[in-house]
Amino acid sequence: MPPKRKQPAAASKSAASAPSTKRRSKLAKEHNLTPDQEAEIAEAFSLFSAPDDTAHGGIATSEIRRCLVALNAPPANQEEMNEILDTVDPERTGRVGYEYFVAVAALKMNRARFTGDAEEREAEQREEVGRAFRLFTRGRAGEEEEGVIGLGDLRRVARELREEVPEGVLRDMVREATGGGLRGVGREEFEGVMRRAGLFG
Repeated sequence: MPPKRKQPAAASKSAASAPSTKRRSKLAKEHNLTPDQEAEIAEAFSLFSAPDDTAHGGIATSEIRRCLVALNAPPANQEEMNEILDTVDPERTGRVGYEYFVAVAALKMNRARFTGDAEEREAEQREEVGRAFRLFTRGRAGEEEEGVIGLGDLRRVARELREEVPEGVLRDMVREATGGGLRGVGREEFEGVMRRAGLFG
């Protein structure tokens, strides 16, 4: 009869071992980390700790910046770095335990993820504004991005939509977008109108 396969040891909170399963640990749940993020943090922590560091209470505070850089979540500036050190090593022992490091790394990683999502949404919105703007300015070579939407453009779009829009209403639309003038609506003004209309958050 073949010997039974040895079951993998449960993941510890020490830096030496990353979680061995895809189930979130209690520590990961506390800090809203996915199993992959938790494994990444544990790996970075162990990478920057010397063999005897775990027995002495974690990694050196001098390695925290490098560890966060490895996680693609570096401190924004020295002021933030000082705040991180105050958080992870309030008694200035020169060492940082794994649980303290996880808390800071999770905060930085989640913030970076949120910032990335927000930047992606902003880029998508700007692209959508560009597409809408080009619908109004199409047919005028070279003016898709730099031109303005004038009364003629609004008349054309109204005709294409088979909408009977009085000239006075079209003029009011331009005045509202430009703050009173009839010089035409630039891209930034057009984006402002779309945001005020609630088309974007």
